[in-house]
Amino acid sequence: QVQLVESGGGLVQAGGSLGLSCTASGSISSINALGWYRQAPGKRRELVAVITDGGSTHYADSVKGRFTISRDNAKTTVYLQMNSMKPEDTAVYYCNADVQNGLVVYDVWGQGTQVTVSS
Repeated sequence: QVQLVESGGGLVQAGGSLGLSCTASGSISSINALGWYRQAPGKRRELVAVITDGGSTHYADSVKGRFTISRDNAKTTVYLQMNSMKPEDTAVYYCNADVQNGLVVYDVWGQGTQVTVSS
């Protein structure tokens, strides 16, 4: 089993920066990818950024050039550095792990952390 614990988040002014981190524990070797999703009020949860076990990264178009996803060498902690933030970045941010157990692939989610960008 994999567990995810997030930290970071909070309130920032437009144009400012904020960082999130997420630490995974448990069956780390079963993780295919770690990523960040967000969900704004009344909207669907959407992918923000993901980093695969091989180190490849993918970003939503809305955050390209502003957000950076990275992880530690042990592949247990994933970070999201958010720069040049906009009010539309306001959402609950969730850490996600894509986990594989044999032929079964499933998602594990963190508890979520609120990010609010004031204009």
